[in-house]
Amino acid sequence: MANRDHRKAVFAAALLSAMLPGVAAHAAEAPAAAVAQAPEADDRRILVMLKLGAEHFHAGADYGGGGYGDAVGQAARMREARRIAKEHGLHLVENWPMPVLGIDCVIMEVPVGRSLETVTTELSALPDVAWSQPINRFHVEGAKAVPMSAGPNDQLYAAQPASQQWQLDRLHDFATGRGITIAVIDSRVDAAHPDLAGQISTSENFAGEANRAAERHGTGVAGIIAARANNSVGIVGVAPGARVMALRACWERPGGGTVCDSLSIAKALSFAIERRANIINLSLSGPDDRLIAALIGISLSRGADVVAAVDSSRKDNGFPASVPGVIAVAEKGLSPQHAHVYIAPGADVPTTEPGGKWYLVNGSSYAAAHVSGLVALIQQTNRANGTHVATSTALGGRGEIDACAALARAGSLVDGSCSLAR
Repeated sequence: MANRDHRKAVFAAALLSAMLPGVAAHAAEAPAAAVAQAPEADDRRILVMLKLGAEHFHAGADYGGGGYGDAVGQAARMREARRIAKEHGLHLVENWPMPVLGIDCVIMEVPVGRSLETVTTELSALPDVAWSQPINRFHVEGAKAVPMSAGPNDQLYAAQPASQQWQLDRLHDFATGRGITIAVIDSRVDAAHPDLAGQISTSENFAGEANRAAERHGTGVAGIIAARANNSVGIVGVAPGARVMALRACWERPGGGTVCDSLSIAKALSFAIERRANIINLSLSGPDDRLIAALIGISLSRGADVVAAVDSSRKDNGFPASVPGVIAVAEKGLSPQHAHVYIAPGADVPTTEPGGKWYLVNGSSYAAAHVSGLVALIQQTNRANGTHVATSTALGGRGEIDACAALARAGSLVDGSCSLAR
């Protein structure tokens, strides 16, 4: 508790010292951002995974007269989707090809009065359907934040828990994440923030209607991962040399909170796989989801690391943290019932806020962001050494992460002398 109080005091002092003369630092909620009108949890949409044989999705293959990507093949698959919708009394909404899984993800709407579970079960039994499922709702794993207005400053490094616990300055003598791309699947990131300018390689929106306003959760996660170093403002990311794919799959609700759904997350995952992201950060949780699990499996099979936030309310750590091969991360204070979990800084963490501001955040979302940054350092070390130390080997046993020991295992710190600061 004393350390947390000290970090808060350092943070407040840094903000005050950076303010222009005559302007006082103050606590204030960020202005409400424009919110995309994404469908809510009680919508009637379902996902229908239309099967494609292997010969159907290879380039130049024939599927009703055309290859997977050409107009003839796409038209043939849409005819099949329309037939299924018509025969089962459903409304065809849209089609989203997912060649990485060899399926077309078709979105259909079920009329009011019919059970979504019954319809998805019926469709899953069709020979041309791999499976059908409802669109599940997910939420980010952040706790209450403490927003503050802030002017330019370079004083917040000392307030970062990782500056002491992980000795970031020592880590950055050996690796910064250079050459590594991290897909942040979250709400919209403020790419113009002074601590993130030049750090975002790609920005895409998969969350329904266009929303141009930056959002807090995604911006905060991206800052912890890759905020610029030595730029005289704000914080230092765990991997300031890495680049971020900012993939908007979540959105802020008017009444507060940030949510996502199966379809938006799946679209973002598919994009990250196709663009060969080295690391995928999922600071979110929700019900088990077959489509998302399948895409995560493809990511892992292609050599990407997937990091997810733990849902402390679930004994199995929640989904997708419970997917085999996923690096499950929580902040300190987790119940002993949660096994196979890495612990990283996640309490009173200063990070980036839309509008050129910084604020304190709490929760497993932000602990996961720390680990995604650390994994980038490990991956860079592997490349530099021409080796392939498995990320799980570098991170060591589950529990509280010793970041310096992780880099030592990966080969950066030969003497292994950088130990976890308590």
